[in-house]
Amino acid sequence: MNKIVVAGSGTFGTAVAERLSWNENSEVYIHSIEEEVIRDINENHQNSKYFPAKFLNTKITATADDGVFEDADAIMLVIPSKAIVPFSEKIKAHTKKNPLIINLAKGMSDTGAFITEDIPFERTASMKGPTFAIETINGYPTSFTFGGRKKDFEYFKKTFLPNTGFTLDYSSDVRAVELLSILKNMYAIAIGVVSGKYGSPNVDFLVYTKAVNEMRLLLRLYGCDENAIYRYCGIGDLGLTALNDLSRNRTLGMLIGKGFALDEKNNATTIEGQRTIKLIGEKTRAEHVEKNFPLIQGLYTLLYEDGKLNDYLLKALE
Repeated sequence: MNKIVVAGSGTFGTAVAERLSWNENSEVYIHSIEEEVIRDINENHQNSKYFPAKFLNTKITATADDGVFEDADAIMLVIPSKAIVPFSEKIKAHTKKNPLIINLAKGMSDTGAFITEDIPFERTASMKGPTFAIETINGYPTSFTFGGRKKDFEYFKKTFLPNTGFTLDYSSDVRAVELLSILKNMYAIAIGVVSGKYGSPNVDFLVYTKAVNEMRLLLRLYGCDENAIYRYCGIGDLGLTALNDLSRNRTLGMLIGKGFALDEKNNATTIEGQRTIKLIGEKTRAEHVEKNFPLIQGLYTLLYEDGKLNDYLLKALE
């Protein structure tokens, strides 16, 4: 049996663990800090907090014990991006093998660096793609881009993916995969704003096209492979997140477009795109290329400089 640990018992962590458990040769664990969730999974084979009335594979075991990482062959990080680096540093002391560490979170570390570059492991990879948790747990065909070493891609695909219904494409540029997954949240907000204002597919795809071009330019700015935008992690993930109302980032944009004020201090929901707007907005200004990124600058002004909605719309639609 091959042991895989999913760190994170939220919606997506639970969904990924369920699908991985369909491989009869895998031993699947969920690591969680939520005692009630752990008890529910182990005793009732459910995660009622996130998926009411949904039963999980009885093979899945949940635990809060960091010792579960000791003999793991692979560890999948499915916790908020800002928590991944300190979490990885904590569990590093417990790993005795040389596990494959796969980041599924979509965001940057607090330093503004790529997560896979900040975590203290040798074998790191990133898996990103157009994946909603509810469809993943219900068994729909689900795709990711695997970014990392080719031998790790082949090992993971051969060892853990049989019978799971997961499909992978591949990029050797892990930074490109990470960056695209970060950017799509920000541009989902950008498109959501005009969707909330106009409710027009014409306008949505006008801004969508601009977003794809800005993402390509940002890949170039970061020295990444521009062709990665054609992978599942690129236009696939952007399309899912920016044009579907299950997306929290799109929903935030739509609320802004409809005139609702953003109360960042009292918002308990993690919206990764908000953090990205600030980081990328400041980077493009520091690089003196802000004129090439009207969507980013419009969002930055709107959210962080008390800008007006109409001013953003003028930038987005010009």
